[in-house]
Amino acid sequence: MIENKIKTLRKAATVSTSHDADKLWCVIAGSEELINNAAYEAILDKERVRILCREHIANKESFITQKFDFLLLYGDVNKIRDLTSISKEQGGAYLKIAPYYTENESELLLVVGPDNHIKKFMGDCEKNHLKFTFLLEDKTTGFIETDIYLTNKMPSIIRKTIDPLFKMTDIAISTVLISVENDKERIKELVKHNKLFVIEFNKFLEED
Repeated sequence: MIENKIKTLRKAATVSTSHDADKLWCVIAGSEELINNAAYEAILDKERVRILCREHIANKESFITQKFDFLLLYGDVNKIRDLTSISKEQGGAYLKIAPYYTENESELLLVVGPDNHIKKFMGDCEKNHLKFTFLLEDKTTGFIETDIYLTNKMPSIIRKTIDPLFKMTDIAISTVLISVENDKERIKELVKHNKLFVIEFNKFLEED
């Protein structure tokens, strides 16, 4: 698994996402505020970039609901660079997906979720001997919003004091692009089992 990851990272390093293509796909994940800012900039320059989809994801775990947003874009490479700069400055995660991947890799899956869930998913795939190629990864460095169930039962005055302490946390969100061959349905089952969000990139391209 580790050797496979190293090989694919080396291959990815040889693939230019800014010089060999005029247009790119881009994934940005992070807090709702970050995605609002990126979406606003994309809307202002809609002749150069399109918002293909946006999802708001709420992941319940124990007494905490982790909330983050996910944005998929397609457009001019320079505009995409501007939007990824916004993501980097505000602690988001992003992937720039060059045409190389859509032309040379098999079924592409975009997987998004808490970093610990991504690691568990990867480990489950390895234990079940499921074959996939690890292509790209990035993770957030900023905060995402959380809700704490326990505070809902507390008196209002106490809740107002405690809630702000837990509303923002340093849970990392990871975005991963993988290529699968014969095990796609089993891999998708593990994605669901690990409470991750997935986009079948190839189907999305066909619809687009």
